[in-house]
Amino acid sequence: MSSYVRPVVDEPVFRDADGAVIDYGNRWHGSPPEDTYSVDTHPERFAPLHVVGDALIAHLRETYDVEIVERVEAAGDLLHPAFHDVVRAVRIRPNDPKCASLTLVFTAYPGIYIHAGLLHDFRYPDCGCDACDSNWQGAADELEQQVFATVSGNYREMIERGLRPWVGYAITFPDGARSGKSRSQDLPVQRLKNARPILRSLSEGWDSWPRSASAS
Repeated sequence: MSSYVRPVVDEPVFRDADGAVIDYGNRWHGSPPEDTYSVDTHPERFAPLHVVGDALIAHLRETYDVEIVERVEAAGDLLHPAFHDVVRAVRIRPNDPKCASLTLVFTAYPGIYIHAGLLHDFRYPDCGCDACDSNWQGAADELEQQVFATVSGNYREMIERGLRPWVGYAITFPDGARSGKSRSQDLPVQRLKNARPILRSLSEGWDSWPRSASAS
């Protein structure tokens, strides 16, 4: 059981043109209005994600046998550049090569990208447009789930066989699972080539992270 506890944050409050508080996550009952698509009125509502990201990094540093590198250049671990300016990037690499590393990339949006393992990036929030009606709490839930699924060895990456194989991932959570696929031709060729023998040797998925001597 993880000792991590999400930090208490000051929740930002936003109001509409009439002065009413906007209840993000519960705005639409049915389809959102057409004029809310591709409109992102208050991206700053996701600022608490950076606080959560800080807490996750501190927890992983204290609990697991890892090497941590913090520099903006670590954002190069992402398979594709972030959509927004990078303000911080932290690579957390377990000292066991059978464990997937994590790179957390903080952006000015504000949001967080995660590069997990070798061939997958995840973005929090995935979309912040008014139509999607995302809130920071839901994005933080998903961010924490991804981190701890990776840490606990419940994250798997795979490359299918064939000339143009699909590249996939599977994540198991305490209350469910998620998976996805992408086209191999959309990934950097050399990184795909380098990943093949490693993932082939990890047919059961990445191992759980070893705990540090002080936390054992």
